[in-house]
Amino acid sequence: MARSRSEIGPSLSVVIPAYNEEENIGPSVTRCRDTLREYFGDFEIIVVDDASTDDTPARADELAEAFAEVRVIHHDRNRKLGRSLRTGFAAATKDIVFYTDADLPIDFRDVPRSVELLARDDVEAVLGYRLDQPDNLWRTMLSGVYNRLVNTLFGLGVRDVNFSFKLFPRAVVESLGLESEGSFIDAEFIARAKLAGVAWVEMGVHYFPRRAGRSKLAGPGVILKILVEMNSFWWRVWRKREAAG
Repeated sequence: MARSRSEIGPSLSVVIPAYNEEENIGPSVTRCRDTLREYFGDFEIIVVDDASTDDTPARADELAEAFAEVRVIHHDRNRKLGRSLRTGFAAATKDIVFYTDADLPIDFRDVPRSVELLARDDVEAVLGYRLDQPDNLWRTMLSGVYNRLVNTLFGLGVRDVNFSFKLFPRAVVESLGLESEGSFIDAEFIARAKLAGVAWVEMGVHYFPRRAGRSKLAGPGVILKILVEMNSFWWRVWRKREAAG
């Protein structure tokens, strides 16, 4: 049963990056809005259109016209996932920020549950991990190798580095100085959070495979950019700060 408005918690910004998601952006934003209205009196949904070449921009603008809670930011050229998230984080105005993908990978009813975890005195971020495997063997293998690599390099000890379910106070993400342009952004967030002493808790959520469109996060170009940004972060930030600490 939905809580009454008198029980509704803190304000929430939801960031949804989108690139060529014309089939998914409408159902995703609508479901997000309908669910959050049951739990939050003050929230916004920020769609970051990363210079999509399909009908995503127009459909996102239609959502913003239909729903007061929805804002759309359009990149003038394709900037990849990391820059899209940073754009959304910078535009967020609410107390807490949550981000997920545009292809409906989660049940939005898990969001208020994660906010309750964040309310604990010793928690400053909630990192979601998949209780279900990715929808194909290639992505399962990639995810496993990447998790092992990142956890080994940075000693993070997290179950699911790149899963698009992360919740944190806006002040936390503003303090971290994220720089990634590509999909290394998730690992950078957790690594910088560790260096800054941010306390997180992990939360298992059910994962729902993409129903329409094509994933853009497992191609050779994406993987190469992750490796380049990981190497740069290691030498410029992690190695120096670990040595200094």
